[in-house]
Amino acid sequence: MKLGYFCAAALLPFVLSAMSARAQISNDAVRIGVLTDLSGPYSASTGKGSVTAARMAAEDAGGKVLGKPVEILAGDHQNKPDVGSTLARRWFDQDGVDAVADMPTSSIALAVQKLAMDKGKVTLIAAGATSDLTGPACSPTGVHWVYDTYALSQVVAKALVAQGGDSWYFVTADYALGQALERDTGELVTHAGGKVVGSVRHPLGTTDFTSFLLQAQSSGAKVIAFANAGADTANAIKQAQEFGLTKGGQKLVGLLTNIVDMKGVGLADAQGMLLTEAFYWDRTPESRQFAQRFYEREKAMPTPTQAGIYSAVRHYLKAIERAGTDEGKAVVPAMRAEPISDFFAEKGTLREDGRMVHDMYLFQVKNPQESKGDWDLYKLVSTLPGDEVFRPLKDGNCPFIK
Repeated sequence: MKLGYFCAAALLPFVLSAMSARAQISNDAVRIGVLTDLSGPYSASTGKGSVTAARMAAEDAGGKVLGKPVEILAGDHQNKPDVGSTLARRWFDQDGVDAVADMPTSSIALAVQKLAMDKGKVTLIAAGATSDLTGPACSPTGVHWVYDTYALSQVVAKALVAQGGDSWYFVTADYALGQALERDTGELVTHAGGKVVGSVRHPLGTTDFTSFLLQAQSSGAKVIAFANAGADTANAIKQAQEFGLTKGGQKLVGLLTNIVDMKGVGLADAQGMLLTEAFYWDRTPESRQFAQRFYEREKAMPTPTQAGIYSAVRHYLKAIERAGTDEGKAVVPAMRAEPISDFFAEKGTLREDGRMVHDMYLFQVKNPQESKGDWDLYKLVSTLPGDEVFRPLKDGNCPFIK
């Protein structure tokens, strides 16, 4: 009897600890809302595939954290900041959502990150690209996982200026993403010894780029840079080829591209282009394994955003286990405490400003003769260490960093 009493007493602290940990999961579930573009110009590179990637991460975690279920919600922000903010607010206030992920369209990412910060919720931003998310608009519960406008400009701009592309003209999407891409890339071009000769801005979802491309062509710039994304980039590149910009000696560069965009353009029109990516499905055995699993569900290879969603959600769920709670201000420090080592980032680290630092890659689009299959589109030119391409912590002006 005494021995049994002793065993029960000895186990009591562990039982209470486990009960306490489970009690720290709000609303008896960990809920992650994937706020994405399900119907617009970014739907192919984010959208349903981002939701699938988040669900794969939850499944691989066993579907539970600290004994409580993981639930993945999906919402279409329609590329409108007011719609995105309203949906995120409802998720936080009524639906018990603990974290919001993805967020293509930087203006939406900025708005939702501010809202989440005020409510102590986590943002796992994969598609929103403006570097301001870890700069003036940073958040103690904000995480920026895949890329940003600073890193994207660092890789390809340096390479093209070094090759003699020392005059640039920007065709820019007229919202936060395009403006940040033009700003960060323009600064890098100037610093590297080149010059920006002009720019023109177009609305999100433009289908006819005729007037914008004629202005770019007449500028005489050696490099025409598309500071946009998704279907906008694909349409602009295809129409630039129709107008003969490359035949006239001008180089085209998409500052934020992905494999879905390039497949849509086609190798005949995209061949030879340099581009920056955070992930490519055919780079390592691990990336190929994940890509095959994703392909079985989506019938397409994952974009960097979709692969990054999986990586960020998986790391977030592990951090909840370590923190013993889904409270945002406890979970994000737990995310920072562990390095990221998976198919997406072999040596990733999460900084205090929310920037996940990892290697980036410069690829060149293959010509049709080099490609061995539908999704065999890129050849690796160089690997750039994360601490060389992402903006230094001290230069970001994040108000939480002293």
